[in-house]
Amino acid sequence: MSEAGDRAGLPTVAIVGRPNVGKSTLLNRIVGRREAIVEERPGVTRDRKAVEADWCGHRFLVVDTGGWSATNDPLDASVSRQAERAWAEADVVLLVVDVTVGMTPEDAAVAAKLRGGATPVVVVANKVDGPSREPDVWELVKLGLGDPYPVSALHGRGSGDLLDAVVALLPAPESHEVDSTPSADEKVPAVAIVGRPNVGKSTLFNRLSGDERSVVHDLPGTTRDTVDTEVETPEGRIRFVDTAGMRRRSRIDGGTEYYSLVRALQAVDAADLAVLVIDASEGITSQDQRLAERIDAAGCPTVVLLNKWETLDAEARAQVQLDVADRLHFLSTSPVIKGSALTGKSIHKVLPALGQAVDAYRRRVPTGALNQVLQAAQSSHPSPGGRVLYATQGAIEPPTFTLFANRDIPPTYLRYLERAVREHFGFGNTPIKLRVRRRSS
Repeated sequence: MSEAGDRAGLPTVAIVGRPNVGKSTLLNRIVGRREAIVEERPGVTRDRKAVEADWCGHRFLVVDTGGWSATNDPLDASVSRQAERAWAEADVVLLVVDVTVGMTPEDAAVAAKLRGGATPVVVVANKVDGPSREPDVWELVKLGLGDPYPVSALHGRGSGDLLDAVVALLPAPESHEVDSTPSADEKVPAVAIVGRPNVGKSTLFNRLSGDERSVVHDLPGTTRDTVDTEVETPEGRIRFVDTAGMRRRSRIDGGTEYYSLVRALQAVDAADLAVLVIDASEGITSQDQRLAERIDAAGCPTVVLLNKWETLDAEARAQVQLDVADRLHFLSTSPVIKGSALTGKSIHKVLPALGQAVDAYRRRVPTGALNQVLQAAQSSHPSPGGRVLYATQGAIEPPTFTLFANRDIPPTYLRYLERAVREHFGFGNTPIKLRVRRRSS
C-alpha cells in the first residue's frame, strides 16, 4: 500500500535524513503549525507521519520520517526501513543535513541511496540561522545531489525559496486532481486505536491497514506521535489512527512523552470511533478502566479488543471476561473481540464491528417511527414532569434528536427515553443526543 499522499490523490514530499537534523521542525515550518513532536535529542520521530500542506495554491502531502541510521539495533533498523519506504513512494525527497555539524558518514550514506533514483532530491542545509553559516552550505555539494538550499527550519529563513523549488518539481496538477469537498455522507470515519503502552496497538494498526506504517518493537512507547492511514475495506473507507500508549500522568517522563499523550487524547476527541486494545495476559488494569472511561466521555462508539488471547488458559480467560463485565460495565453494549493482532486470529471480526458502529453513527430514523417509540415509552411509564409532544431527528454523526415538550423533562426520564430510542433502533453503543425544546401543548 502506498503512502497517504497517493491514496488522497495528492503528490507526496518526503523529509528524510539522519536523526536530529531538524526534519520534524521543517515539517512544522512547511505546514505552518506544530504537527510533529519536536525535541532536541535524536530518536523522537519513529513512524512515518503524513500532513497536508499548501504553498501558493499547490496542495501536497509532507511525510515526516524517523532518522535513518546504519546500525544493527532492531528498533533503529525498523525506523530506517520506514524512512526508505517513504522516499521510495515520494514524488519529491528533501534530504535534511545539519550544517552546524557538517556532512557526516550517515548523511553520505543516505545520499548514496538516493542518488541515481528517478525521484528528484533537494538537499536542505538546515540550521543556517544567519549569514555567517552560509559558507558551510557548500560542503554539501559533495553529496552529489545538486546545490543545497540554506534554510533555518526553526526561524523560517529560506523556507520560501525551498518551497518554490519543491512545488516546481511536483507532478502536474492534472495528474493529481482531488475533490476536496466531500459531502457529509462521504466523510471518511476516523477510528482511533488506543490503549496502554505495549499492548499491541501498532501491530493491530499495521494488520488493519495492510501495511507496515507503524514501527513495532517490544520496547514500550515505540509510537511517539499519531499515525493515520486511510484504508478501503469491505465496510467502506476507514481512516485508522495509531496513537501513543497512554499511561498515568505521574508516570510520564519528559516533554516527548507528555506531547505524545496530548496527541493521543486529541486523536480520541477527534475520532468518530475507537478500538480499545487491552493486553488480556495482564487482565483489565486500573489504567485500562480509566482509558475506557476517557473514551466513553469523548462520545466514541467503542470496540474492545482483548489482545494476546491465545496466551491465556481457560481459567485466566474466564477471569478476564468477568473483569470486563465488572470494570468495563459502562461499555456493556460495546463488542468485545478476543483475538491476536500478532497472529491475526479473530481480527477479521474488528472491521464488521466497526462497520456496524459507523452505520449506527450515520443512521437516520423515520420521524413517524421515532414518535411512535416515544409515545409508547411515555404510555408505559408516564413522565413525572413534562411530556414529549413531538420529536424529529436533526443530525447524524452522532444521531441527534430534538424533543418538543410542554414542560421541562427530568434528566432521569430523559435517560429512560434515550434508552428506549437506542434499543428500538439498534444504536448499540453509539452515542445519541436528545435536545429538549419547550413548546405549548
